[in-house]
Amino acid sequence: MIDDTSAPGGYKAFLERKQRAAGMIGRPVAESEVNPLLHPWQRRIVAWAVGIGRAAIWADTGLGKTWLQLEAARLAGPRVLVVAPLAVCHQTVREAAKLGIGARYVRSDADADGPGIWVTNYEMALRFDPAKLDAVVLDEASILKQSDGKTRTALIRHFAPVRYRFACTATPAPNDIEELTNQAEFLGVMPRTEMLAAYFVHDDEGWRLKGHARRPMFRWMTLWAVALTHPSDIGGSDEGYVLPGYEVRPHLLPVDAVPDGQLFATDLGGVGGRAAIRKLTLQARCQRVAELVNAEPGEPWIIWCGLNAEADLMAKLIPGAVNVHGSMTPEEKADGLLGFADGKIRVLVTKPSVASFGMNYQHCARMAFCGLNDSFEALYQCIRRCHRYGQHRLVHVHIVLSQLEGQIAAKDKPSGGAECVGEGDEQRGVAVRSGAMRQDQGVAGGIGREVEEAANGWFIRRSVEELSDILHGWCRLGSR
Repeated sequence: MIDDTSAPGGYKAFLERKQRAAGMIGRPVAESEVNPLLHPWQRRIVAWAVGIGRAAIWADTGLGKTWLQLEAARLAGPRVLVVAPLAVCHQTVREAAKLGIGARYVRSDADADGPGIWVTNYEMALRFDPAKLDAVVLDEASILKQSDGKTRTALIRHFAPVRYRFACTATPAPNDIEELTNQAEFLGVMPRTEMLAAYFVHDDEGWRLKGHARRPMFRWMTLWAVALTHPSDIGGSDEGYVLPGYEVRPHLLPVDAVPDGQLFATDLGGVGGRAAIRKLTLQARCQRVAELVNAEPGEPWIIWCGLNAEADLMAKLIPGAVNVHGSMTPEEKADGLLGFADGKIRVLVTKPSVASFGMNYQHCARMAFCGLNDSFEALYQCIRRCHRYGQHRLVHVHIVLSQLEGQIAAKDKPSGGAECVGEGDEQRGVAVRSGAMRQDQGVAGGIGREVEEAANGWFIRRSVEELSDILHGWCRLGSR
C-alpha cells in the first residue's frame, strides 16, 4: 500500500497537485441575495454554489432541486441555459414563474434572443453557442452516464468555455465511476483520466477505488459537490420532509408460460428469454393492473410500462387513461405530463424513459409497474415521482409480474461488494455533508459536518435499502 502521508513527491503530494483544479471561480453571494421563498438551508446551498462557480448539487428528490438550480442560474449571470430532459423542460419553466423568473423553453440560439434564463432539452443543447452563455445548468445530470460516449463527450467539450457550470441530480450513483468522473469533467474540476489515475486502480474486473484513496477522494469531492437526502444533513429542519412512506404490493401471477428450450419454466434464460416471457405474460399482467386501477375510480394513477404493446393495451383497458409515449411531439408529451400534474388526466400510462426523471406528482398516491427492467435507479426515480415533498398519504406501489419474472426484481438492487462506497456498518442512510461549506474553509460558513463522519455512507439512502430488501424478500418467496 502507498502511504498517503509520505514525503513530497509521494501519493499525498500527487493528490494535492491534482486537487488544484477544484478552485473557486465564482463570485461571493450573500444569502440575502437569494429569493426568500427558498428555505434558509436552500439559500445557503445556492450562495455556496455561485461562490465556487462550478458545483454539483446532488439533492434527493423533493428537496427543491429545480429552485436551487434556477436561483443559482439567476445569480450567475444574465444569459443562462438550463438543459433538462424534454419532459421536465416545461415544468422547469412553471417552477421559474413561481420564483418570479421569466424562463422560457427554446430549441436553438435563434429563439434565445438576449439575456434571460433559457430552457432546452438535451437533444437541442448543442445548438447553443457557449461563447454567448454566462452559465449552463445540467438538470438530471445523471444523463451523462446514460448517454453514448459520443454524445457525452460532445456535451462536456461544447460547454467547456462557459464560466459557471452546475450539475444537478437526485441520484448520483456512488459506485458508478462513469457518473463521478463525467460530472467532474463537465464541471472542469478534473479530467476523467486524471481522476482515474488519482483515486482508482484497474484490474480484471474493471476500475475500483483504491483503499487508501477513499478519504482523500471524498475530501476533494467536498470542494465542489454537496449531497443531501434531508435538510437536516446540512443543518436545516426536516419539517415537511418526513414523508408518510410507501408500501410495495407484489402481484406474482401464476402464468403458464415456458421459455424456449425448457420443458418446464425454471428460469428466464438470459436477455432473450426475459423478453420472450414478458411478451407471453403481457395480457395477464395488463389485465391485473387494469383491475387494480378500475377498482379505485377516484384515485389518480401512474402506470409504468416497458413495452409499447403494454402501454397500448393499458390505455384500452382503463377508461380515460392517456398514454404518453416516445413518438409524440414535444408539445404532445408536455401536454400529457402536465395534464396529469394538473389533475386533468386521472390515469397516466407511460414509460420510465419518458417520465421517471424530474416530474412532480405529489397529488398521486397510486402507481403500478406492469413488469420491471434491470434498472434500480429507474425504479427508485419512478416511485419518487409521487413519494416526495408535498405527499401527505401513503403511496401504494404495485408491481405486477409473472412468478418467473420475479427473478428480475431479485436482481433489481444497488450494486455492492467489497468496493461499495457505502459498505459495512457505515450505511446509515445519510449523505456527505459538504466540507466545502464549513466555516474553517471560508465558504458560506457554518454549514455541514466533517466529511469523515459520513464519507463511507455517501448517498446511500435508507429508503433505497428498504426497497431493495422488500423486492428481494417477496421475489424469493414468489419464485419457489
